[in-house]
Amino acid sequence: METLKAIRNRRSIRKYKSNDVSEQDLFTILEAGRWAPSASNKQPWHFIIIRDKEMRKKLSDIHDYGRFMKESPVVFVVLGDPSKHPRFHLADPHQAVQNMLLAAYSLGLATCWMGVRDTNLEPQFREVLGVPENLRVICSISLGYGDQERSSTRFPLEDITSWEKYGAKK
Repeated sequence: METLKAIRNRRSIRKYKSNDVSEQDLFTILEAGRWAPSASNKQPWHFIIIRDKEMRKKLSDIHDYGRFMKESPVVFVVLGDPSKHPRFHLADPHQAVQNMLLAAYSLGLATCWMGVRDTNLEPQFREVLGVPENLRVICSISLGYGDQERSSTRFPLEDITSWEKYGAKK
């Protein structure tokens, strides 16, 4: 699939069919995350793959904006490791997430990422998943075959860009 087409057409999906996701597709998506850009190539990420229905329900009960995680056949939880990169352990995992979202879309799968870090959800996710205190819970990603149409819009480019200094138009 053409990269720019995938970027333009991928959307967050919050309704899923019950179809299972193949292990091969999961590994393809994880590989895409693994090859994301990383400051100083420290790769301060870790991925938890959750397929267990009860665990997905626990996470969906915690996250007000992720109630649909119980319906998606897979949930990824993405962690950041400050010991690998004290400065960019929060940013680099997001690079991996974007790669994973695009890879999933290219495989015909749907996703929705949900922020966790710096919220009251982080300690709850940490407890349920057994995540050590030294790691940060960055976000969760629902994954499956979508059961809704993709839709959303974007602001006009001229509203979100400046040339040479803030506020300057071309």
